Amino acid sequence: MRCSNLLLAAAALLVVAVPASAKPAFLKKAKEDGITQITTCMSCHVGKPSKTSLNDTGKWLVKEMKEKKAKEVDPIWLKEYFAKKK
Repeated sequence: MRCSNLLLAAAALLVVAVPASAKPAFLKKAKEDGITQITTCMSCHVGKPSKTSLNDTGKWLVKEMKEKKAKEVDPIWLKEYFAKKK
């Protein structure tokens, strides 16, 4: 029992120790599409990123996804969003 607790603790430490330097695919695609306003998860989220922690940009993307009947959000839509905000 003690050995399994040690292994579990070691595994948890490894997960925490992995650097969070990799950006999600969404950020990468936004950059590739030339959308410079999207730099971090906080560009669409407030607090810890989740489906419920959206700011105005994130809420707009979800609305667009529903209107377009898309399966997932596409960062390219943000070009329209930022064009309207000018």
